[in-house]
Amino acid sequence: MAEVSNGSFVFLTANTDPVTTLPLANASFLSLIYNGISAWSAVLTVLLMLVAYDQFKYVWNKGSIAGPTWKMPFIGPFLQSVNPKMDEYKAKWASGDLSCVSVFHKFVVIASTRDMARKVFNSPGYVKPCVVDAAYKILRPTNWVFLDGKEHVDYRKGLNGLFTRQALETYLPGQEEVYERYFADFVRISQNDHAGKPIPYMPLFRELMCAVSLRTFVGHYISDAAVKKIADDYYNITAALELVNFPIIIPFTKSWYGKKAADMVLNEFSQCAAKSKVRMAAGGDITCIMDGWIKQMQDSEKYRQRVAKGVKVDPSEKPTQLLREFSDYEISQTVFTFLFASQDATSSASTWLFQLMADRSEVLDKVRQENLEVRNGDRHVRFSMDILEKMTYTRAVVKEVLRYRPPVIMVPYVVKKSFPVTDTYTAPKGSMIVPTTYPALHDPEAYPNPEYYDPDRWITGDAEKATKNWLVFGTGPHYCLGQTYAQLNLMAMIGKASMHLNWEHFTTPLSEDIKVFATIFPKDDCPLVFSQRS
Repeated sequence: MAEVSNGSFVFLTANTDPVTTLPLANASFLSLIYNGISAWSAVLTVLLMLVAYDQFKYVWNKGSIAGPTWKMPFIGPFLQSVNPKMDEYKAKWASGDLSCVSVFHKFVVIASTRDMARKVFNSPGYVKPCVVDAAYKILRPTNWVFLDGKEHVDYRKGLNGLFTRQALETYLPGQEEVYERYFADFVRISQNDHAGKPIPYMPLFRELMCAVSLRTFVGHYISDAAVKKIADDYYNITAALELVNFPIIIPFTKSWYGKKAADMVLNEFSQCAAKSKVRMAAGGDITCIMDGWIKQMQDSEKYRQRVAKGVKVDPSEKPTQLLREFSDYEISQTVFTFLFASQDATSSASTWLFQLMADRSEVLDKVRQENLEVRNGDRHVRFSMDILEKMTYTRAVVKEVLRYRPPVIMVPYVVKKSFPVTDTYTAPKGSMIVPTTYPALHDPEAYPNPEYYDPDRWITGDAEKATKNWLVFGTGPHYCLGQTYAQLNLMAMIGKASMHLNWEHFTTPLSEDIKVFATIFPKDDCPLVFSQRS
C-alpha cells in the first residue's frame, strides 16, 4: 500500500513537476536573452562611443580648413584611396590652401599652394619626413632619412661628396653602358619579338632606370640577374609605400610583399658593400657611388690612425669630410634610400620623355641636332660632363618634362609638435602634413599656359626666374641630394636615344590621362615601337 502510495506520489510528482518548474525555466531563458541583449547593448554602446569619438576627433583636428564634413567611421576614404585618381587629387588641391582627410588612425593635412608647401618644407622644427607607416619597417627605422636636426645634417654632409661634378663624371661610363644594352633590347623587342607592333614600354623603362641606378650606385658588384629581380620586385616596394595603405604589415598584403622585396634588396646591397670594401682597400678605381663613399671612409680611417700615432699630417692631406666606418648593412640601407628616391621618379620621367618626344617631332629634331653638334657630328662620342653641360636645349626639354609631369606630386611629413601653419590653423602633433608640388608647377603666374609642354619657356621665357615654384626636388634641409644627377641622367638618356633610335608612339584615348602609382604615368603605359636609326 505504501509502495502504491509512494508510486502514486512519485507519479503525481512526475506529472506536476513541469507545472511547478515552468516559471523557473522561463526565468532562466529570459535571463539568458536579457544577458545576451545586455552584452550586445554593451558592445553596441562601446562601438557608438568609438564612432562618436572618431568623428569628434576628426572635426576637432579639421578646424577651419577644407575637408569632408564627416568621416566614414574608422577607415575614412581608404577604399577610395586604394585606386587614386588624378582628377580627385586636383579637386582636393583646389578645395583650399589647406585641406584634410582622415584614414584609419591618421589625420592628414594637405598643403596645396606654393607658399603652404614651402612653409612645410622649410619647417624642420615642426616636421620631419615620414613617408608612410610601413616605411619604417621597409626602409628600417635606423635609416638616415629618418634622422632629424643636427644628426641628419652631419650625415648628409658625408654624402655630398658623392654628387659633385667630378664624382658624377665618374659614373657616366657605367650609365652609358647600360643605355646601349637596353636600347638594343628595345629594338629587338619591337622588331623581332613583336614584329613592329606597339607594346606598352613603361615596364621596360622601369627596368632600364633601375639598371642605370644600380650601375651608378653599386657598379658591377651586382649581377645582371639580381638587377632584373630587383627591377621586377620593386613594384612590391612601391605598392607598399603608397600614401594610403594598411598601417600594419599583415601576411600577403602589399606591405608584406614590399617588406620581403626590401629584405632581398638590402641583402644584395650588403654583399656589394663587402666586395667594394675589399676592392677599395686594394687600391681599386672608383666606378660607382658605393666605391666613392667607402673610399672616403677608408681615407678617413687612415688619417685618424696617422694622427693617433703622432705622425705630423699636412693639412692638405686631411679628408674634406671625416667619416666614421659604416657597416655593410648601414651602407646597404643608405644606398637603398638612393634607389627609393630615384626609381619611381626617373621611371615616370623617362616614360613621359619618350612619349612627349614621339608626339612632338619638332622638339625631338632639336634634341637630336644639339646632341650631334656638341659631339662635332660624331654620334659615337662618349658621355662627358663637358658635353652634357653644353646641351642647353636638351636640359630645357628635361626640365619641362619635370614641370609638366612632375614625378613627385606629394611629400609626406609627420608633425613633431603642434605646428601653426597659418594664423588660424595649427596642425596637431602626430598628424601627417603633405606639401604638394603639382599646383606650384602648374601655376599660370609662374608658367604661362601651364598645361602646354613648352621647353622654350626655359630658354627664351621667364621659367628660370620662378625659383620658388620649382619644387620638383623639394626645398629646405631635406631637398633631394641627387637632383643634379637625376637631370643629367635623363639628358644623357634622351640625347643618346635621339641619335641612335627612332620610335613611334601609338596614341590611345588614355595617353594623356594620368595614372597615379606612387608617381604618375600615362594610363595606357606608353605603347611604342622602336627601330634602329642609321
